[in-house]
Amino acid sequence: MIFRTSLFITLCFMVFSCSEAEKKSATLENKEATAAEAQAPSSKKNIIFFGNSLTAGYGLNDVSTGYVALIQQRLDSLGLAYNAVNAGLSGETSAGGNERVDWVLKQPVDIFVLELGGNDALRGIQTQETIKNLGSILQKVKAKYPNAKLVLAGMEAPPNMGQAYTSAFRAMYPKLAKEHGATLIPFLLDKVGGIADLNQGDRIHPNEKGQVIMRETVWEVIAPLVVRG
Repeated sequence: MIFRTSLFITLCFMVFSCSEAEKKSATLENKEATAAEAQAPSSKKNIIFFGNSLTAGYGLNDVSTGYVALIQQRLDSLGLAYNAVNAGLSGETSAGGNERVDWVLKQPVDIFVLELGGNDALRGIQTQETIKNLGSILQKVKAKYPNAKLVLAGMEAPPNMGQAYTSAFRAMYPKLAKEHGATLIPFLLDKVGGIADLNQGDRIHPNEKGQVIMRETVWEVIAPLVVRG
């Protein structure tokens, strides 16, 4: 199920590191957009997608083609009263996310989708540290919104980190999901990673066609949560 060719793994995590200028710009845009959403009255529930460049839609010409926007379209077409809020930030690490999440949680949260860890693998950060940060994020969500449903998106580490590291990295997502009562997306890039026709020119970030598949991968997991309300 999980695509692990050397081409995909070698390149996959390069993209999670954007320049500081890009990150600052993305942070500002994210804060402005989230603030506007938080101030706007709405009877809809919120699904917060909290992640890095994969969630932010890095490299797409139109953010409306990103998987989060496509999920919003699906929700609307089914008449489900939910806002799909894109809180992705290119270059984000689990430590950065742990610092940023408090600000994001200023808006109501009904479903929280956490997609982080890829940049940690790129930097060779010990899995214990990533586990601590991701666990802290999930705990903060639950502390402020006890009824919020948690979803955790899994990723893969590059094989050049060694078998012990890649195995520990892969195993941490199911363990975290079980510990924090989160629903697990085993691999966010399932059926997309490493497939040239489904990725942008960098052969790393999913293109519009890849985003559609990502939408289905995520939707399969969150649909039961949304339908049950």
